[in-house]
Amino acid sequence: MEVRLDEPWPTTVAEAMALQERLRHRVSTADAPSTAARMVAGVDVAYDRDSSRLVAAVVVLDYATLEPVETSTALSTATFPYEPGLFAFRELPAVVEALRGLDTEPDLLVCDGHGLAHPRRFGLACHLGVLTGVPTFGVAKTAFVGEFAPPATRRGSWSPLTMGSEVVGAVLRTRSGVKPVFVSVGHRISLNTARNHTLTLCERYRLPETTRHADHLSRTVLAENTGPGSIE
Repeated sequence: MEVRLDEPWPTTVAEAMALQERLRHRVSTADAPSTAARMVAGVDVAYDRDSSRLVAAVVVLDYATLEPVETSTALSTATFPYEPGLFAFRELPAVVEALRGLDTEPDLLVCDGHGLAHPRRFGLACHLGVLTGVPTFGVAKTAFVGEFAPPATRRGSWSPLTMGSEVVGAVLRTRSGVKPVFVSVGHRISLNTARNHTLTLCERYRLPETTRHADHLSRTVLAENTGPGSIE
């Protein structure tokens, strides 16, 4: 898969925030002309708690069967400081390397993180979507910003995640009686479509199959290189 990082890649907090401010205006919250998804890729990163090493994993699933068809990983070292709201600058170099290893061109990317639900409306899912041009959204386990009312307890129920008067995401119940997830637009997709994709991908569990496979793979590869006791 052809994808490039922004150059020069930021090395300071000020540079990273400035890049987010420049790029956030490129984000599209409308569905791409063709919204059919045949191949969907999940992206996740595992960290070594004892060092700066990390592993990015990308797992491509057949959207119809949710079975894996291709995987790619990248073992790297985080060079950007740990800063809330700027995780993309720690993770994207390795994520891009992993994406370059794919032969399959995904129709949809799903991040374990946020998109518009971000202080500058430009989280990891937005940045990855703008870099690749592929419809992208984020599904996070917890809220980073915003306010919401808990959705009803049945599967499929949701409530808006808001910042002031702006809706920046959806708080979605993917399993009845289980904690909701936080869905937000990354790029070239609407919130309604991202929410519907999330329900399809959460066939049996709270989290999307894309995230589950990518999380498992990133942790496995990191453990092979660092030891299982040091994985975050």
